[in-house]
Amino acid sequence: MGTSGNAGYASLSPNSAGFISSAYDGPWYHAFGSGGLEGEEPLLVELGINFSHILTKSLAVLNPFSNKVDDRLMDDADLAGPLVFWGAFGLALLLSGKAQFGYIYGVALIGSISIYSLLNVMSPQGIEVSRTASVLGYCLLPMVILSVISVPFQMDNWIGYGLSAFTTVWCTFAASGIFVTVQQMKEQRLLVAYPVGLLYACFALLSVFTEGAVVGKSS
Repeated sequence: MGTSGNAGYASLSPNSAGFISSAYDGPWYHAFGSGGLEGEEPLLVELGINFSHILTKSLAVLNPFSNKVDDRLMDDADLAGPLVFWGAFGLALLLSGKAQFGYIYGVALIGSISIYSLLNVMSPQGIEVSRTASVLGYCLLPMVILSVISVPFQMDNWIGYGLSAFTTVWCTFAASGIFVTVQQMKEQRLLVAYPVGLLYACFALLSVFTEGAVVGKSS
């Protein structure tokens, strides 16, 4: 019998011990997809990496005025996109001469736990810490753009201060909008925006100032 029609599918054959083993004849890159198997989810989706969801959430953050935020936007609460954005933020600061990875990790960790605790007190529905970190991480995207701008340009001036303030408001507006929509607490948006704005202001300070510059000015 010909085997050309079975290419890309698993074949069953008994091994030396008499057990049935499966062999897959498809290309190697099918390991990152469904492999042509019906009903099988791609490997990246099972690992929580869905590029279409990442793109949708990123566009919602970049243009929060485009349309109403979907209250199901953050149901999956993936951390793939936020980890990429936090890493890109730290890498851009490193290229601008600011090695701030420890500060970024500390601010992100403490900020996520603090916002998580605050939202659980304010909202009767409650929210998971992973979803909180996911929202905060996706809304860091405008701050990543600011850190990229800080690579070729000096930010310790009035233009840099204005850009950092604008970016902080942008991140705060996007994050608070998602939080109050998902948690159905639109009347409390200003109360949510205040601590979220303080968190993103810390990231903005990391983009504008360096530790050496702060010590030099204080001395």
